[in-house]
Amino acid sequence: MAALTKDRNTVYKEGIEVAYQVAGSTKIYAGSLVCINASGYAVPGADTSGYKFIGVAEEYVDNSGGSDGDETVKVRRKGVHQFSASSMALSDIGGAVYISDDQTAAKVTTNSIACGKVADVVSATSIYVDVDRI
Repeated sequence: MAALTKDRNTVYKEGIEVAYQVAGSTKIYAGSLVCINASGYAVPGADTSGYKFIGVAEEYVDNSGGSDGDETVKVRRKGVHQFSASSMALSDIGGAVYISDDQTAAKVTTNSIACGKVADVVSATSIYVDVDRI
């Protein structure tokens, strides 16, 4: 590819909510952390090697009886969302958190799948995560 030599009509979309194809034999619950597996399909957030965080599910999708890609899930890729956590303190604000499971963010996990930064601490077991600040 060469550098532009004239104006380009670049296609744009907001990108706040994006639909992703769901992995077969999978249920994704509204409000859950969502990842992409190694094959590129949406799966519930988990501390699983090869997973990549993509956002928070806007809806419930049941593809438990389907094959890869039979269903799609709308995922919110931006914003501040409240999730479960453990051993959090005000000093953790601004720090990175990682996916423990589809509803829990943690300061340390085995596979370090980042899901954002701590925006606020409600309690030692509840935080707000800024999911677009990874």
